[in-house]
Amino acid sequence: MIRLHHCPQTRSMRTLWLLHELDVPFEVVERPFDKTLRAAEFLAISPAGRVPALEIDGDVMVETGAITEYLCERFPEAGLGRLPGDPERRDWLVWVHFAETVSQHAATLTQQHVVLYDDAMRSPVVMKIEAARIGKCYDAIEARLAGREWLLDGGFSAADVSVGQAVYMARHFTRIGERPEMARWYGRIEERPGFQASLPGEARLYPEPFYPAWEG
Repeated sequence: MIRLHHCPQTRSMRTLWLLHELDVPFEVVERPFDKTLRAAEFLAISPAGRVPALEIDGDVMVETGAITEYLCERFPEAGLGRLPGDPERRDWLVWVHFAETVSQHAATLTQQHVVLYDDAMRSPVVMKIEAARIGKCYDAIEARLAGREWLLDGGFSAADVSVGQAVYMARHFTRIGERPEMARWYGRIEERPGFQASLPGEARLYPEPFYPAWEG
């Protein structure tokens, strides 16, 4: 039994998309992104009160990178991982975990734009710096994709899932802009049924499609 505890438009979307790509049976417990994540019932599952939390094989896993590695090893027939000994293993690990670099900048901007409710709490400097840092991450992705359809020469993998979902979040704050390789790659991602299945319904973390750097 696999059960995913998920909040729409958060990092748990990464695991939801991956589960769809793996094409394995699973259940989803959709949770609001609010103080109920600090309730005793959920803290018993995820001690830090964060998603994703994945119930699998009678235990619970947290942390998206760890979950991604485990699921790809647990279901190797899907071909989304690169197991030890595979020549692409090192690059696969780099890009799976690079997603967290992108996500951390997006998380800071989510706090600034969405979570903080008073303009006096927000920092225009932080917003501009973090948006620019996302742009630097985009530059790294653009460079990597030169001459490639996906992040690895061997084809689509969980690295594309991880980075693709991080970019999905980051695009709320920094547009892809004049990065043609990345734009084509993201277009291919948007066409994947697994990605489409992971998109939010009515419940959303981001009420707006885009949040420009605040001028103050």
